[in-house]
Amino acid sequence: MSGSLARPTAPADPPEPDERLLHRSTLRSLLGRPELGAVVGAVAVFVFFSVVADSFLQLSSLSTVLYASSTIGIMAVPVALLMIGGEFDLSTGVAVTTSALVSSMFSYQMTANVWVGVGVSLLTSLAIGFFNGIVLVRTGLPSFIITLATFLMLTGMNLGFTKLISGKVSTKTIGDMEGFESARKIFASQHTIGDVNIKVTILWWLGLVAVATWILLRTRAGNWIFAAGGNAHAARAVGVPVARTKIALYMGTGFGAWVLGQHLLFSFDSVQSGEGVGNELLYIIAAVIGGCLMTGGYGSAIGAAVGALIFGMTNKGIVYAQWDADWFKFFLGAMLLLATLLNAWVRKRAEASK
Repeated sequence: MSGSLARPTAPADPPEPDERLLHRSTLRSLLGRPELGAVVGAVAVFVFFSVVADSFLQLSSLSTVLYASSTIGIMAVPVALLMIGGEFDLSTGVAVTTSALVSSMFSYQMTANVWVGVGVSLLTSLAIGFFNGIVLVRTGLPSFIITLATFLMLTGMNLGFTKLISGKVSTKTIGDMEGFESARKIFASQHTIGDVNIKVTILWWLGLVAVATWILLRTRAGNWIFAAGGNAHAARAVGVPVARTKIALYMGTGFGAWVLGQHLLFSFDSVQSGEGVGNELLYIIAAVIGGCLMTGGYGSAIGAAVGALIFGMTNKGIVYAQWDADWFKFFLGAMLLLATLLNAWVRKRAEASK
């Protein structure tokens, strides 16, 4: 009928609120943090060694703990970013030694100023990271295989070139060369506050944590890292430059290796070519203890720093407690297992509370 009233339409369902605008309780926010398990573990380790080791709480002891943590944390932070991006790097331990060897031998053989060697070493470290990244994206091989190959090649090159150039397995001392003292101030100095000596590596460590956290949480590159590690194919489909992101992450580990390598060189003014083997596992362990998933797409730089702190407290706490240091690897393995279980439990609670 032309004069009949139109049938009233059902009211439209109200749009669902954007989950980013929903209020989240403090507890729920804490449960969602990847580093929560590591923080709980760090508090437990700190309390434990405070009880069993009388000298653990002395300021000089705590500064030693922080120094030991920083030498792991400087590399653990870029390794954590790489793992969040879904990849591994098994060459980081020997890459640190490569950085120190290149700086030392180039300075001694080719120039009278160590800063030239430092610059060449930076370019070399970044080139190693670029090599790992470009081979990964061009071949599609697993990062485990690629970086294992790089590990083996660098191990052989470190020993071979050192013996070829210096005639022995260690480099010649460069302590009397021009620029050594100024480079030492940057990479291996210490600052005295009262009766406590603070190593400059602690400042490098904290600076890297701050920069990495800003990148992850406040920049587009941080979104790319999480997306590339979570689902690379889906990330490419929405325009994320996955290849460039992963190459940049490998170059980030190269930068960390350069910083730590220069610290190694300017702390002792010579380098043993066989150092660094096995340290790559410590960097990965620190990142995993800090909440990084082995499958990528989840983790934080702060968590990796806390994981390194747990390593430092355990390493030195065993000494202060006067225990047999041979048990250190056992405690480290136990912490890795417990931290992984705790992180898994925290993630399940966080998902259940959403």
